[in-house]
Parts: sequence; C-alpha cells; structure tokens
Amino acid sequence: MLDVAREANCSPMTASRAIKTPEAVSPKLRQRVQEAIRLLNYVPNLNARALAAVRTEVLGVIVPSLTQHIFTDVLRGIYDGVQGTALQVQLGNSFYDDDEETRLIAQLLRQKPTALIVSGVDQSDQARELLEQANCPVVQIMDITDDPIDHVIGFDHKAAGKAITRHLVEEGYNRIAFVGGWLIRRSTGRLLGFKEALEEAGLLDESLIVSNPDVDSVERPGESTTVELGRRLASELLSRHARPDAIFCNNDVLALGVAYECQARNIRIPEEMGVAGFNDLDQMQSVHPPISSLRTHRYEIGRKAVDTVLKLVDGATDIPRVVDVGFEVMKRQSTNRSQA
Repeated sequence: MLDVAREANCSPMTASRAIKTPEAVSPKLRQRVQEAIRLLNYVPNLNARALAAVRTEVLGVIVPSLTQHIFTDVLRGIYDGVQGTALQVQLGNSFYDDDEETRLIAQLLRQKPTALIVSGVDQSDQARELLEQANCPVVQIMDITDDPIDHVIGFDHKAAGKAITRHLVEEGYNRIAFVGGWLIRRSTGRLLGFKEALEEAGLLDESLIVSNPDVDSVERPGESTTVELGRRLASELLSRHARPDAIFCNNDVLALGVAYECQARNIRIPEEMGVAGFNDLDQMQSVHPPISSLRTHRYEIGRKAVDTVLKLVDGATDIPRVVDVGFEVMKRQSTNRSQA
C-alpha cells in the first residue's frame, strides 16, 4: 500500500480510501491509484488487512501546551465529545517541540488508536510522514490548510490577524505596532495578516514589530508568554521617540501586559493608545477598559474534532476534509477611539 501511495503521489490513507470506498475520493485521484495498482501488480493481503484493522479505543490527542487557556478550552470540547462513547483520551503535550511531537505521534501509533487529533498543520517532515502512514483517521486542529493529512478543523490565522488590524485602521490609528512575544513558527500567520492589512492601508512600519530577543535562551518559548513580557515589550515601544498609537498583541496575555504598562505611564486607552489582543479570553471583558480581541471558537474546534472521528469510525464518507469555524472581532473600549 505504501508503494501504491508513492506511485499515486498521495498518502497511504488516501490510497486505502480510494480502494475501499472509491466514491469518497475524486475521479482523478481514483484513476491515479488504479494506475499505480496496475503498474505495481498490487494485490490486497486480506490477512494483513484484518490484522491492521485491530484498533484500541484510544483517541490520541497532541497539543503544544497545557498551560495556555486556549488549549484548555479545546480539551474541554474534546472530553465533552467523548462522553458516552467507548473512546478514551490519551493526551500528549509536545511543548512546541518538533522532536517531542514526532516522538508522541510514534508512541500513540504503537497503541493502534481509533484516531489521532493533532494541533497545527505545519508538522515536521518526519511527523507528517508518520501521520500520513497512520492506519487511522487523523484530524488536525486550530488552523486550516488546503492540504490536510486527512481532515482539518480550525480557522485562518492570517485572515484573523488581518481582520483585527483592519479594525484598528478603521478606528483611525495610523502608527500600529505588533507585539509578538516569542514568534515561533506557529505564530507567524497572525503577523502576516497584520503586515498585509497595513501594507494595503499604506501604514506598515517594520520598526514597530517587536518580539522577545532572548528566544534562543528559552527552553520552551511557546509556554513562556507572560503579562510581564507584555509590559517589557510595551515599554520598549513606548520609550521610542516616535511611539505607536496602537498595539496589536499576538495573544491576550501580552495584551494585558501592554495595557498595564500604558496605565502605569498614564497613557490613556483608547484615546492615546489602542490595545487589541487575540483569542478573547474571559479577562478581556473584565479588565478596565475592556480590551478588544479576536475571538476564536476553541471549544467548538475540540468538539467538532471528536464528532468527525466518530462519524469516520461509523463509516461516513460525506464529511468535508476542511472545516473553517471562523472567528469574530470583538470590539471593545480599548480600541473604540471614534467614541472616546
């Protein structure tokens, strides 16, 4: 089956699907797989298929952090989704480390899981190869891509970053900064959206993009975003001769730090400084002034991932491979300059 998949230029799971349920794949892909079968004289081994079909009730779940609220919400959706089913969640924390993620994937696959739910769509080549060869459904979450390993449920980070930045532009801010904390690979989509929105408005200033310069000295940068880091990076921006008049933060924890630093310097929000975050944690509505943020539907992503797994296990073939749950710009007082 691996040889057939390579010859047809698709994943082993896709090749298997084209053989077992040909109506579930496109005619073009089905033709490629059939041509590969003829070329290689492939004959399915029924005994091997029966052996490979033995599955446990394990639902493998890999996330990059257990300390960030965004993944707590995702896991709540996953655990609620498996209630009343035979599935047992086996949870792994990759700590934003590619090698650890690869190790966890290999470890879970040895348990012959019913399915895997994996955060992100930009796995390393080695991890992606393992997932493509997995003999079970794979659901990637928290982002979207046109080329999922199997199924993907999430939202477009670039579009989200662009949307919240456009809101700042519409409110009349014209020196808009970006505070990114540790800009690891999985955080860059929001920055790309930020840049694109400001380029379109003719307002992009690369000097107003700041992140932690000590990233190489941090063992687990993705787990190290703090309010204090937000204050420190805001202080750097606010100490400049030509300071910004708005700051978009890569997450809400940083936004809290930025807001506290502005208040400590008696900088009025939103009149003198707009502050916006990302993810829309509960605290954003409770602080003063309430902070605008980009709301992401994290619980829904976790719940939909389990629903997809259950449908696939039941043999459903009409499930969309890409599900975009969208996002919302939550406009609050911290950026409401036009009404200040």
